[in-house]
Amino acid sequence: MKIDELIRRRFRELEEEAKQVWNEDRSQTINYEVYQRWATSVLSILESIFGKMSSHHQNFRKSYDNFKWNQHDIESATGIFQAAKRDYEAGYLIGLENKLSGEIFGDFVTLAKHSLDEGHKDVAAVLASAALEDCLKRYAAANGIDVDRKTMQDVVGALKAKGLVSGAQKTLLESMPKVRDYSMHANWSKVSAADVGSIIGFVETFLLTHF
Repeated sequence: MKIDELIRRRFRELEEEAKQVWNEDRSQTINYEVYQRWATSVLSILESIFGKMSSHHQNFRKSYDNFKWNQHDIESATGIFQAAKRDYEAGYLIGLENKLSGEIFGDFVTLAKHSLDEGHKDVAAVLASAALEDCLKRYAAANGIDVDRKTMQDVVGALKAKGLVSGAQKTLLESMPKVRDYSMHANWSKVSAADVGSIIGFVETFLLTHF
């Protein structure tokens, strides 16, 4: 199951759990155990998806810290939760998948750097090229560009056409598809350590900017 599907399912589960915070005997009292379990889970998912500095997480945290065990505070907490759920489902905010993708690409780049430092230029070239192509395609897809069966050259061209890369990034990307092709087809004599270092540096900056 994809990350997005798991998150949506968890939001639905928490939505149902919120209905159990009020005791079923209609005594207008709060089930403390259920509330604490629900609120803790909500804080966790909001931090994972939107980050601690997001308005969603900060508002819910404030509601939790100042909770006075009354109906108004329950309504406030569930209102913040519903806003976060709707915003995520509407796709207005970057989800956890991009964050995880960035971490994975970062691992590839780290391995590439270590390989290059240890003199394994060819291994580093493959790792760096794979990270470069994948992150460019994911970035393009996130911006409405069809990347299905597209070459890296096609993707770079589409990114340029939409103005999604410019300046120094645009200049650097002009030569990288060739280096990628040389690396993936084992034309090692045409790939220098400087080429690999250039790709690694580009991917690191690109990840910090877009992931």
